[in-house]
Amino acid sequence: MARVPFPATLRQFQLQFATEEACQQYLAACRWPEGYKCPRCGNGRAYPVVKPKRWQCVACRHQVSLISGTVLHNTMTPLTVWFWAAYLMTTDKRGLSALLLQRQLGLPRYETAWMMLHKLRRAMVNVAREPLHGEVEIDETWIGGTQAGLRGSRQLKGRKAALVVVAVEKRGRSSGRIRMEAIPDFKGATMNDFVQRHVSPGSTIYTDGLGSFAGLEGAGFKHVSLNQPLRIELRRGVPSAVPLADRAIGNLQQWLIGTHHGVSRRHLQVYLDEFVFRHNRRKQPMAAFQTLLGLGSGRKPTSYAYITDTKKSSSSGPNPHNT
Repeated sequence: MARVPFPATLRQFQLQFATEEACQQYLAACRWPEGYKCPRCGNGRAYPVVKPKRWQCVACRHQVSLISGTVLHNTMTPLTVWFWAAYLMTTDKRGLSALLLQRQLGLPRYETAWMMLHKLRRAMVNVAREPLHGEVEIDETWIGGTQAGLRGSRQLKGRKAALVVVAVEKRGRSSGRIRMEAIPDFKGATMNDFVQRHVSPGSTIYTDGLGSFAGLEGAGFKHVSLNQPLRIELRRGVPSAVPLADRAIGNLQQWLIGTHHGVSRRHLQVYLDEFVFRHNRRKQPMAAFQTLLGLGSGRKPTSYAYITDTKKSSSSGPNPHNT
């Protein structure tokens, strides 16, 4: 079952995915890239039953739900609306807030738009993705506003802001792929765990002088530690020790404030995943739509209860989908 070519223009998208049946055909190609095969009799021919979003085998008439066990599991929202949401989310460089999505698609409830975006964000991490390699810059930052009464930038107790670590591949003066993760502390074990999961052994890693990165040499990486100028010196134009990582952090902070006007700490990781997903596909936004639907068709469902549960959806530690 060959996946249909992705439309190159907005007009082509409107025409190609105007009906539920067209969306079902495309979603089926994402879910069964090697062709449909009936789980009951093994027959390779089926036809869509549009209203319940199912495919029915022509031999034994067994029905298989297109969305069962996927990121769209149990949705009552039409597939055409989901396709528009995925398209807008992946092709707009600024991203998309739930309020804007509600307005764009004419959704009756803000909660529907919010939940759609959160489910799509949870389909943006490919567990089989290739680690970063070559030369990689790594830096950490706080996401959140300034807070009075804190003693130094390393204080964790009582801090409302979230700690995030960022890794960026160096491509000369340009940025390659990136990784971002909310972490609980500055400990060396935490930093080394992040690096080992996201960077290939043997890579050269550039960091500032933070002592938590001291164990990278023993973990099989080449480590270059550089002294980071003071903030006042950076404002005067003194070069940063990790300029690409600083640029990624700045872009992230502007995006969170400009598009979403801030996000909650417990949902921060999925917003980081979205930023990484869009950045790594910034030169191929149309391909990002295909990737998102392909990953979503193979991703286990995430329930409303899980997403809204304060403890289970907390972003104070590593994202389980990022492993």
